[in-house]
Amino acid sequence: MYTVYVLYATKYDRLYIGFTSDLENRLLSHNSLAKKGFTVKFRPWKLIHTEVFSTQAKAMKREKQLKSGQGRKWIRDSFL
Repeated sequence: MYTVYVLYATKYDRLYIGFTSDLENRLLSHNSLAKKGFTVKFRPWKLIHTEVFSTQAKAMKREKQLKSGQGRKWIRDSFL
């Protein structure tokens, strides 16, 4: 199973959209374990949305949709 997830950094009004097969460890990485990368700069992150898919290909397709302008607008209108 693969999870597409959306994180929000309230302090910076930033979104992060990704997918993973291990959501718990991925969130831990974003919020504390990682030492470099985009998400390190905007901590802390709050999980605001998830969707589960049976295949990596389906998860990647949905992640791409959510990363589009229309997808980001849907996220902001629905969850923020």
